[in-house]
Amino acid sequence: MNWKHVLFLALATTLVLLAVFQVTEGAAVRNSDDGAADKKESLKKIFMQESEASNFFKRRGKRSTKSQDEINAENRQSLAADERRREYYEEQRNEYENFVEEEQDEQEERTREQVEQWRQWHYDGLSPSYLYQRHNI
Repeated sequence: MNWKHVLFLALATTLVLLAVFQVTEGAAVRNSDDGAADKKESLKKIFMQESEASNFFKRRGKRSTKSQDEINAENRQSLAADERRREYYEEQRNEYENFVEEEQDEQEERTREQVEQWRQWHYDGLSPSYLYQRHNI
């Protein structure tokens, strides 16, 4: 029996709140005396003339031709992107060439050391070293 009273009180309070809120104006709506003039001004801010709207959509359409300024801006962007890409690949190529050159130098040095060690190991002391065995032309 107690829950019926609680339910009845809750429904009564919601009905009273709905009745009160229906009578009052919303908080976001401004009450002004010159409503017609205010509405026209707000409509002018939101809506535009038909000719302006059609020009706007013609300029922004997918199949419409672009203005020269838009074309120039796109060209500048693509040229800048190409330049950045060219610089990036040139830098990568230079780094790779430097890496390959260092690797070749290291390999030549290792080969020279190995040859020198082999010659020292196999030198019997009887013949002169390889520097003196060159044929003079």
